[in-house]
Amino acid sequence: MFQGECIIIGISDSRRQWLSPEVETVIARGHLFSGGRRHREIMAGHLPDNYEWIDITVPIADVFRQYEKVLNMEITGNKGAEDSEASSTNNRQAGNQNSQGIIIFASGDPLFYGFAATVMREWPKCKLRVYPSFNSLQTLAHRMHLPYQDMRVVSLTGRPWDKFDEAIINQEQLIGCLTDHVKTPQAISKRMAEYGYDNYEMTVGENLGNETEERVTRYAEGRSYSTPNCVILRRTALHPRPFGIPEQSFHLLDGRERMITKMPVRLLSLSMLELHNRHSLWDIGFCTGSISIEAKLQFPHLKITAFEVRPEGLQLMEANARQFGTPGITAVCGDFLDADLTPYAQPDAVFIGGHGGRLKEIMAKVLTALTPDGCMVMNSVSVQSREMFSDACRELGLNMQPPTRIAINDYNPIEILKCNRK
Repeated sequence: MFQGECIIIGISDSRRQWLSPEVETVIARGHLFSGGRRHREIMAGHLPDNYEWIDITVPIADVFRQYEKVLNMEITGNKGAEDSEASSTNNRQAGNQNSQGIIIFASGDPLFYGFAATVMREWPKCKLRVYPSFNSLQTLAHRMHLPYQDMRVVSLTGRPWDKFDEAIINQEQLIGCLTDHVKTPQAISKRMAEYGYDNYEMTVGENLGNETEERVTRYAEGRSYSTPNCVILRRTALHPRPFGIPEQSFHLLDGRERMITKMPVRLLSLSMLELHNRHSLWDIGFCTGSISIEAKLQFPHLKITAFEVRPEGLQLMEANARQFGTPGITAVCGDFLDADLTPYAQPDAVFIGGHGGRLKEIMAKVLTALTPDGCMVMNSVSVQSREMFSDACRELGLNMQPPTRIAINDYNPIEILKCNRK
Protein backbone atom coordinates (compact mmCIF):
# COMPACT_ATOMS: atom_id res chain seq x y z
CA MET A 1 0.00 0.00 0.00
CA PHE A 2 1.33 3.42 -1.01
CA GLN A 3 2.55 5.57 1.90
CA GLY A 4 4.08 8.46 0.00
CA GLU A 5 2.57 11.83 -0.83
CA CYS A 6 -0.70 12.29 -2.67
CA ILE A 7 -1.72 15.82 -3.63
CA ILE A 8 -5.28 16.51 -4.78
CA ILE A 9 -6.00 19.83 -6.49
CA GLY A 10 -9.57 20.98 -6.93
CA ILE A 11 -10.29 22.87 -10.14
CA SER A 12 -13.31 24.48 -11.77
CA ASP A 13 -14.60 23.84 -15.28
CA SER A 14 -12.97 27.05 -16.51
CA ARG A 15 -10.60 26.84 -19.46
CA ARG A 16 -8.72 29.77 -17.92
CA GLN A 17 -7.77 28.38 -14.52
CA TRP A 18 -6.43 30.74 -11.89
CA LEU A 19 -3.98 28.88 -9.67
CA SER A 20 -2.27 30.15 -6.55
CA PRO A 21 1.54 30.47 -6.68
CA GLU A 22 1.79 27.54 -4.25
CA VAL A 23 -0.30 25.29 -6.49
CA GLU A 24 1.64 26.37 -9.59
CA THR A 25 4.88 25.39 -7.83
CA VAL A 26 3.44 22.02 -6.83
CA ILE A 27 2.42 21.30 -10.43
CA ALA A 28 5.76 22.45 -11.85
CA ARG A 29 7.62 20.01 -9.61
CA GLY A 30 5.34 17.08 -10.42
CA HIS A 31 5.75 14.25 -12.87
CA LEU A 32 2.86 11.82 -12.34
CA PHE A 33 -0.62 13.32 -12.73
CA SER A 34 -4.13 11.91 -12.81
CA GLY A 35 -7.76 12.94 -13.20
CA GLY A 36 -10.69 12.58 -15.54
CA ARG A 37 -10.29 13.18 -19.25
CA ARG A 38 -12.00 16.57 -18.87
CA HIS A 39 -9.51 17.53 -16.17
CA ARG A 40 -6.62 16.69 -18.49
CA GLU A 41 -8.07 18.89 -21.25
CA ILE A 42 -8.47 21.79 -18.82
CA MET A 43 -5.01 21.46 -17.23
CA ALA A 44 -2.93 20.50 -20.28
CA GLY A 45 -1.40 23.97 -20.59
CA HIS A 46 -0.31 23.99 -16.94
CA LEU A 47 1.54 20.66 -16.87
CA PRO A 48 5.35 20.38 -17.08
CA ASP A 49 7.17 18.78 -19.99
CA ASN A 50 7.45 14.98 -20.06
CA TYR A 51 4.67 14.47 -17.54
CA GLU A 52 2.90 11.14 -17.15
CA TRP A 53 -0.91 10.92 -16.88
CA ILE A 54 -3.28 8.20 -15.66
CA ASP A 55 -6.98 8.61 -16.49
CA ILE A 56 -9.46 8.01 -13.66
CA THR A 57 -11.96 5.50 -15.02
CA VAL A 58 -13.97 2.63 -13.59
CA PRO A 59 -13.23 0.29 -11.97
CA ILE A 60 -11.40 2.52 -9.50
CA ALA A 61 -9.43 -0.43 -8.09
CA ASP A 62 -7.64 -0.75 -11.46
CA VAL A 63 -6.70 2.95 -11.35
CA PHE A 64 -5.03 2.54 -7.96
CA ARG A 65 -3.17 -0.52 -9.21
CA GLN A 66 -1.82 1.63 -12.06
CA TYR A 67 -0.84 4.33 -9.56
CA GLU A 68 1.09 1.89 -7.40
CA LYS A 69 2.80 0.24 -10.35
CA VAL A 70 4.11 3.53 -11.72
CA LEU A 71 5.03 4.95 -8.31
CA ASN A 72 6.91 1.80 -7.29
CA MET A 73 8.79 1.82 -10.59
CA GLU A 74 9.75 5.46 -10.08
CA ILE A 75 10.88 4.87 -6.52
CA THR A 76 12.91 1.80 -7.47
CA GLY A 77 14.47 3.62 -10.41
CA ASN A 78 15.28 6.74 -8.39
CA LYS A 79 17.15 4.70 -5.82
CA GLY A 80 18.83 2.26 -8.19
CA ALA A 81 17.48 -0.69 -6.31
CA GLU A 82 17.21 -3.24 -9.11
CA ASP A 83 19.80 -5.55 -7.59
CA SER A 84 17.77 -7.35 -4.93
CA GLU A 85 14.32 -7.70 -3.45
CA ALA A 86 15.63 -6.59 -0.06
CA SER A 87 17.16 -3.36 -1.33
CA SER A 88 14.05 -2.74 -3.41
CA THR A 89 11.90 -2.92 -0.29
CA ASN A 90 14.20 -0.60 1.67
CA ASN A 91 14.40 1.95 -1.10
CA ARG A 92 10.67 1.82 -1.70
CA GLN A 93 10.14 2.86 1.90
CA ALA A 94 12.73 5.62 1.62
CA GLY A 95 11.29 6.81 -1.67
CA ASN A 96 7.82 6.98 -0.17
CA GLN A 97 9.21 9.38 2.41
CA ASN A 98 10.98 11.63 -0.09
CA SER A 99 9.02 11.44 -3.33
CA GLN A 100 6.34 14.01 -4.16
CA GLY A 101 4.26 11.08 -5.34
CA ILE A 102 1.17 11.71 -7.41
CA ILE A 103 -0.88 14.83 -8.18
CA ILE A 104 -4.58 14.28 -8.83
CA PHE A 105 -6.99 16.84 -10.27
CA ALA A 106 -10.61 16.75 -9.12
CA SER A 107 -13.67 18.93 -9.61
CA GLY A 108 -14.37 21.57 -6.97
CA ASP A 109 -13.61 20.58 -3.40
CA PRO A 110 -12.09 17.06 -3.36
CA LEU A 111 -13.39 16.58 0.19
CA PHE A 112 -16.99 17.36 -0.84
CA TYR A 113 -18.32 14.04 -2.20
CA GLY A 114 -15.02 14.01 -4.04
CA PHE A 115 -12.02 11.88 -4.86
CA ALA A 116 -10.21 12.61 -1.60
CA ALA A 117 -12.52 10.19 0.23
CA THR A 118 -11.61 7.47 -2.27
CA VAL A 119 -7.91 8.11 -1.76
CA MET A 120 -8.26 7.97 2.03
CA ARG A 121 -10.13 4.67 1.72
CA GLU A 122 -7.64 3.08 -0.67
CA TRP A 123 -4.47 4.60 0.81
CA PRO A 124 -5.18 5.30 4.48
CA LYS A 125 -1.47 5.76 5.24
CA CYS A 126 -0.58 8.14 2.43
CA LYS A 127 0.50 11.72 3.14
CA LEU A 128 -2.48 13.62 1.78
CA ARG A 129 -2.56 17.30 0.78
CA VAL A 130 -5.71 18.92 -0.58
CA TYR A 131 -6.09 22.25 -2.40
CA PRO A 132 -9.84 22.91 -2.71
CA SER A 133 -11.80 25.02 -5.15
CA PHE A 134 -15.49 25.97 -5.01
CA ASN A 135 -17.73 22.95 -5.39
CA SER A 136 -20.48 23.11 -8.01
CA LEU A 137 -23.31 23.84 -5.55
CA GLN A 138 -21.35 26.70 -4.00
CA THR A 139 -20.77 28.08 -7.48
CA LEU A 140 -24.45 27.79 -8.38
CA ALA A 141 -25.48 29.51 -5.12
CA HIS A 142 -23.09 32.38 -5.94
CA ARG A 143 -24.53 32.69 -9.46
CA MET A 144 -27.99 32.94 -7.84
CA HIS A 145 -26.79 35.44 -5.19
CA LEU A 146 -28.20 32.96 -2.70
CA PRO A 147 -27.00 32.69 0.93
CA TYR A 148 -26.52 28.96 1.28
CA GLN A 149 -25.39 28.36 4.86
CA ASP A 150 -28.57 26.41 5.66
CA MET A 151 -28.71 24.42 2.43
CA ARG A 152 -29.27 20.67 2.78
CA VAL A 153 -26.86 18.98 0.38
CA VAL A 154 -27.76 15.67 -1.26
CA SER A 155 -25.58 13.68 -3.63
CA LEU A 156 -27.47 11.64 -6.20
CA THR A 157 -24.30 10.79 -8.11
CA GLY A 158 -24.38 7.00 -8.23
CA ARG A 159 -26.44 6.97 -5.03
CA PRO A 160 -30.05 5.99 -4.18
CA TRP A 161 -32.87 8.45 -3.60
CA ASP A 162 -32.88 7.96 0.20
CA LYS A 163 -31.31 11.26 1.29
CA PHE A 164 -33.26 13.23 -1.29
CA ASP A 165 -36.53 11.67 -0.14
CA GLU A 166 -35.66 12.54 3.45
CA ALA A 167 -34.98 16.15 2.50
CA ILE A 168 -38.26 16.70 0.64
CA ILE A 169 -40.37 14.95 3.29
CA ASN A 170 -38.72 17.23 5.86
CA GLN A 171 -39.47 20.10 3.44
CA GLU A 172 -36.03 21.63 3.84
CA GLN A 173 -35.99 25.27 2.80
CA LEU A 174 -33.00 24.84 0.46
CA ILE A 175 -31.90 21.55 -1.10
CA GLY A 176 -28.76 21.30 -3.23
CA CYS A 177 -28.53 18.19 -5.44
CA LEU A 178 -25.51 16.73 -7.19
CA THR A 179 -26.85 14.89 -10.24
CA ASP A 180 -25.64 12.20 -12.63
CA HIS A 181 -26.74 10.75 -15.99
CA VAL A 182 -29.65 8.85 -14.40
CA LYS A 183 -30.80 11.13 -11.59
CA THR A 184 -31.08 14.18 -13.80
CA PRO A 185 -33.03 17.40 -13.24
CA GLN A 186 -35.87 15.76 -15.20
CA ALA A 187 -35.81 12.69 -12.94
CA ILE A 188 -35.80 14.88 -9.82
CA SER A 189 -38.78 16.88 -11.12
CA LYS A 190 -40.68 13.69 -11.98
CA ARG A 191 -40.13 12.15 -8.53
CA MET A 192 -41.29 15.31 -6.77
CA ALA A 193 -44.40 15.54 -8.95
CA GLU A 194 -45.30 11.88 -8.32
CA TYR A 195 -45.40 12.47 -4.58
CA GLY A 196 -47.06 15.87 -4.63
CA TYR A 197 -44.08 18.10 -3.88
CA ASP A 198 -44.96 21.02 -6.13
CA ASN A 199 -43.82 23.52 -3.49
CA TYR A 200 -40.26 23.95 -4.77
CA GLU A 201 -38.66 26.10 -7.43
CA MET A 202 -35.76 24.40 -9.24
CA THR A 203 -32.69 26.14 -10.64
CA VAL A 204 -30.26 24.17 -12.81
CA GLY A 205 -26.59 25.04 -13.26
CA GLU A 206 -24.94 23.53 -16.34
CA ASN A 207 -21.18 23.43 -17.03
CA LEU A 208 -20.51 25.85 -14.19
CA GLY A 209 -17.24 27.69 -14.60
CA ASN A 210 -17.00 27.03 -18.33
CA GLU A 211 -16.79 30.45 -19.99
CA THR A 212 -18.62 29.44 -23.17
CA GLU A 213 -21.00 26.67 -22.02
CA GLU A 214 -22.15 27.72 -18.54
CA ARG A 215 -25.88 28.25 -18.16
CA VAL A 216 -28.02 28.92 -15.06
CA THR A 217 -31.78 28.69 -15.63
CA ARG A 218 -35.09 27.93 -13.98
CA TYR A 219 -36.10 24.31 -14.63
CA ALA A 220 -38.49 23.87 -17.56
CA GLU A 221 -40.30 20.66 -18.54
CA GLY A 222 -39.30 19.27 -21.90
CA ARG A 223 -35.88 20.93 -21.94
CA SER A 224 -32.69 18.93 -22.11
CA TYR A 225 -29.77 19.79 -19.83
CA SER A 226 -26.11 19.27 -20.60
CA THR A 227 -23.77 17.64 -18.11
CA PRO A 228 -22.20 18.18 -15.72
CA ASN A 229 -25.03 19.95 -13.93
CA CYS A 230 -26.40 20.43 -10.44
CA VAL A 231 -29.67 21.65 -8.96
CA ILE A 232 -30.83 23.92 -6.15
CA LEU A 233 -34.42 23.64 -4.91
CA ARG A 234 -35.99 26.57 -3.06
CA ARG A 235 -39.13 25.92 -1.06
CA THR A 236 -41.98 28.26 -2.00
CA ALA A 237 -44.64 26.97 0.42
CA LEU A 238 -45.17 24.42 3.18
CA HIS A 239 -47.32 21.37 2.54
CA PRO A 240 -49.45 19.86 5.33
CA ARG A 241 -47.55 17.17 7.22
CA PRO A 242 -49.98 15.59 9.68
CA PHE A 243 -48.84 13.92 12.87
CA GLY A 244 -51.34 11.09 12.80
CA ILE A 245 -53.33 10.37 9.62
CA PRO A 246 -57.06 9.61 10.07
CA GLU A 247 -57.79 6.08 8.89
CA GLN A 248 -60.63 7.24 6.61
CA SER A 249 -58.11 9.32 4.64
CA PHE A 250 -56.33 6.20 3.34
CA HIS A 251 -57.23 4.18 0.29
CA LEU A 252 -58.66 1.08 1.98
CA LEU A 253 -58.78 -2.62 1.21
CA ASP A 254 -62.29 -3.14 -0.23
CA GLY A 255 -63.34 0.02 1.62
CA ARG A 256 -63.10 -1.76 4.98
CA GLU A 257 -62.09 0.86 7.54
CA ARG A 258 -61.84 -1.73 10.30
CA MET A 259 -58.96 -3.41 8.46
CA ILE A 260 -56.63 -0.47 9.10
CA THR A 261 -54.63 0.23 12.25
CA LYS A 262 -56.42 3.09 14.00
CA MET A 263 -54.51 6.36 14.25
CA PRO A 264 -53.97 6.43 18.08
CA VAL A 265 -52.92 2.77 18.06
CA ARG A 266 -50.66 3.40 15.07
CA LEU A 267 -48.89 6.30 16.78
CA LEU A 268 -48.49 4.38 20.03
CA SER A 269 -47.10 1.36 18.17
CA LEU A 270 -44.57 3.56 16.38
CA SER A 271 -43.53 5.15 19.67
CA MET A 272 -42.85 1.70 21.14
CA LEU A 273 -40.63 0.92 18.16
CA GLU A 274 -38.47 3.94 19.19
CA LEU A 275 -38.02 4.91 15.56
CA HIS A 276 -36.11 8.12 16.23
CA ASN A 277 -33.16 5.88 17.16
CA ARG A 278 -33.68 3.27 14.43
CA HIS A 279 -32.34 2.89 10.90
CA SER A 280 -34.38 0.16 9.23
CA LEU A 281 -38.05 -0.77 9.77
CA TRP A 282 -39.74 -3.90 8.47
CA ASP A 283 -43.56 -3.79 8.26
CA ILE A 284 -44.86 -7.37 7.92
CA GLY A 285 -48.44 -7.63 6.64
CA PHE A 286 -48.77 -3.98 5.65
CA CYS A 287 -52.27 -4.18 4.06
CA THR A 288 -52.96 -0.48 3.28
CA GLY A 289 -49.46 0.64 4.27
CA SER A 290 -50.62 2.89 7.10
CA ILE A 291 -47.81 1.91 9.51
CA SER A 292 -45.08 2.31 6.87
CA ILE A 293 -46.47 5.62 5.59
CA GLU A 294 -46.94 7.12 9.05
CA ALA A 295 -43.42 5.99 10.00
CA LYS A 296 -41.87 7.47 6.85
CA LEU A 297 -43.75 10.75 7.27
CA GLN A 298 -42.59 11.22 10.86
CA PHE A 299 -39.14 9.57 10.56
CA PRO A 300 -38.04 10.13 6.94
CA HIS A 301 -34.50 8.95 7.67
CA LEU A 302 -35.79 5.37 8.00
CA LYS A 303 -35.19 2.70 5.41
CA ILE A 304 -38.58 0.97 5.29
CA THR A 305 -39.28 -2.45 3.79
CA ALA A 306 -42.92 -3.59 3.83
CA PHE A 307 -44.17 -7.13 3.15
CA GLU A 308 -47.72 -8.14 2.14
CA VAL A 309 -49.06 -11.46 0.87
CA ARG A 310 -52.04 -9.93 -1.01
CA PRO A 311 -51.15 -8.51 -4.47
CA GLU A 312 -53.69 -5.71 -4.10
CA GLY A 313 -51.57 -4.40 -1.23
CA LEU A 314 -48.99 -3.12 -3.73
CA GLN A 315 -51.54 -0.85 -5.40
CA LEU A 316 -52.79 0.38 -2.03
CA MET A 317 -49.27 1.13 -0.82
CA GLU A 318 -48.44 3.02 -4.03
CA ALA A 319 -51.66 5.05 -3.94
CA ASN A 320 -51.35 5.92 -0.26
CA ALA A 321 -47.63 6.71 -0.45
CA ARG A 322 -48.26 9.15 -3.28
CA GLN A 323 -51.24 10.68 -1.53
CA PHE A 324 -49.27 11.42 1.64
CA GLY A 325 -45.91 12.21 0.01
CA THR A 326 -43.78 9.32 1.26
CA PRO A 327 -41.40 8.11 -1.47
CA GLY A 328 -38.78 5.48 -0.75
CA ILE A 329 -40.82 2.67 0.84
CA THR A 330 -39.85 -0.74 -0.59
CA ALA A 331 -43.00 -2.88 -0.94
CA VAL A 332 -42.57 -6.64 -1.32
CA CYS A 333 -45.45 -8.89 -2.41
CA GLY A 334 -45.61 -12.55 -1.36
CA ASP A 335 -45.49 -14.81 1.67
CA PHE A 336 -42.94 -13.44 4.12
CA LEU A 337 -41.88 -16.96 5.10
CA ASP A 338 -40.93 -17.67 1.47
CA ALA A 339 -39.16 -14.36 0.91
CA ASP A 340 -35.42 -14.03 0.32
CA LEU A 341 -34.49 -11.39 2.89
CA THR A 342 -30.88 -10.82 1.79
CA PRO A 343 -31.61 -7.88 -0.58
CA TYR A 344 -33.20 -5.78 2.16
CA ALA A 345 -31.65 -3.57 4.82
CA GLN A 346 -31.14 -5.42 8.10
CA PRO A 347 -33.93 -4.31 10.46
CA ASP A 348 -33.54 -2.90 13.94
CA ALA A 349 -37.33 -2.43 14.28
CA VAL A 350 -40.08 -4.79 13.08
CA PHE A 351 -43.85 -4.31 13.17
CA ILE A 352 -45.95 -7.44 12.67
CA GLY A 353 -49.34 -6.39 11.34
CA GLY A 354 -50.46 -9.83 10.15
CA HIS A 355 -49.28 -13.37 10.67
CA GLY A 356 -51.96 -15.78 9.39
CA GLY A 357 -51.60 -18.02 12.44
CA ARG A 358 -47.86 -18.54 11.87
CA LEU A 359 -46.57 -15.97 14.30
CA LYS A 360 -43.76 -18.03 15.82
CA GLU A 361 -42.40 -18.97 12.38
CA ILE A 362 -42.47 -15.32 11.29
CA MET A 363 -40.73 -14.17 14.47
CA ALA A 364 -38.11 -16.90 14.10
CA LYS A 365 -37.37 -15.77 10.55
CA VAL A 366 -37.18 -12.13 11.67
CA LEU A 367 -34.54 -13.17 14.22
CA THR A 368 -32.26 -14.36 11.41
CA ALA A 369 -31.95 -10.72 10.30
CA LEU A 370 -32.79 -8.58 13.34
CA THR A 371 -29.90 -6.52 14.75
CA PRO A 372 -28.74 -7.34 18.30
CA ASP A 373 -30.46 -4.21 19.66
CA GLY A 374 -33.58 -4.62 17.52
CA CYS A 375 -37.17 -5.06 18.66
CA MET A 376 -40.51 -6.42 17.44
CA VAL A 377 -43.95 -4.90 18.06
CA MET A 378 -47.38 -6.39 17.39
CA ASN A 379 -50.96 -5.31 18.11
CA SER A 380 -53.15 -7.96 19.73
CA VAL A 381 -56.94 -7.84 19.56
CA SER A 382 -57.56 -11.12 21.39
CA VAL A 383 -56.30 -13.20 24.31
CA GLN A 384 -55.34 -15.90 21.81
CA SER A 385 -53.02 -13.66 19.79
CA ARG A 386 -51.43 -12.31 22.96
CA GLU A 387 -50.74 -15.87 24.15
CA MET A 388 -49.28 -16.76 20.73
CA PHE A 389 -46.89 -13.82 21.03
CA SER A 390 -45.99 -14.71 24.62
CA ASP A 391 -45.39 -18.38 23.75
CA ALA A 392 -43.24 -17.43 20.76
CA CYS A 393 -41.13 -15.11 22.91
CA ARG A 394 -40.57 -17.83 25.47
CA GLU A 395 -39.68 -20.50 22.91
CA LEU A 396 -37.38 -18.18 20.94
CA GLY A 397 -35.63 -16.82 24.02
CA LEU A 398 -36.91 -13.27 23.65
CA ASN A 399 -37.60 -10.72 26.35
CA MET A 400 -41.29 -9.74 26.30
CA GLN A 401 -42.05 -6.34 27.77
CA PRO A 402 -45.26 -5.55 29.74
CA PRO A 403 -48.17 -5.02 27.29
CA THR A 404 -49.76 -1.61 26.79
CA ARG A 405 -53.55 -1.64 26.60
CA ILE A 406 -55.60 0.94 24.70
CA ALA A 407 -59.29 1.28 23.81
CA ILE A 408 -60.60 3.50 20.98
CA ASN A 409 -64.29 4.49 20.90
CA ASP A 410 -66.49 1.39 20.56
CA TYR A 411 -63.70 -0.86 19.25
CA ASN A 412 -62.41 -3.76 21.32
CA PRO A 413 -59.39 -2.93 23.50
CA ILE A 414 -56.02 -3.55 21.86
CA GLU A 415 -52.81 -4.64 23.55
CA ILE A 416 -49.54 -3.45 22.05
CA LEU A 417 -46.92 -6.16 22.55
CA LYS A 418 -43.19 -5.69 22.33
CA CYS A 419 -40.15 -7.93 22.63
CA ASN A 420 -36.41 -7.77 22.10
CA ARG A 421 -33.41 -10.00 22.50
CA LYS A 422 -32.34 -10.83 26.05
